[in-house]
Amino acid sequence: MSASPMADRRTVVRGGADVVLVLLGCGVLLLAAWPVDAGRVPGAEAAAFRVVNGTTVLPFVVVWPVMQLGNVAVVPVSAFVAAAFRRWRLAAELLVAGALTYFAAKVATLTALAAVAWPWLGRRGRMAVVAVVVLVCLARVYVGAHLPLDVIGGAGLGLAVAGLVRLALGRPA
Repeated sequence: MSASPMADRRTVVRGGADVVLVLLGCGVLLLAAWPVDAGRVPGAEAAAFRVVNGTTVLPFVVVWPVMQLGNVAVVPVSAFVAAAFRRWRLAAELLVAGALTYFAAKVATLTALAAVAWPWLGRRGRMAVVAVVVLVCLARVYVGAHLPLDVIGGAGLGLAVAGLVRLALGRPA
């Protein structure tokens, strides 16, 4: 019988999936950094920014709170929630991944938290964190806090950091 996300949380594993996460994250980060020019914003990125930022579908006051989920305050809050459910290892991993990612690049924090939490979540939880990460990335571009390559590169960095944390601290079997 294969282990489900709800399997015994005391069994800790490390493996190829964590290495793939590190490599995938580094690859996304490098691809996002490649077209960056310190003197100007590339045309495709500027166009993508205008599409997301230039729309008036939602008022700023609706999008701003969603954008705040990319804030560093989400790190201790998410760890507290995990601890409230007596998921001590998950709480520690969230704190480590969040702190490391925040210090590396603030925009990647939520992605790191989602990737660390992934093995602990069921199907609905995984769908929810993917939706939240995508919404927060779009919200950060929408309000003008970041350009599209910022959030893509940040997501890559978050994946890489999460993979490193999972390699160091393990994940549930």
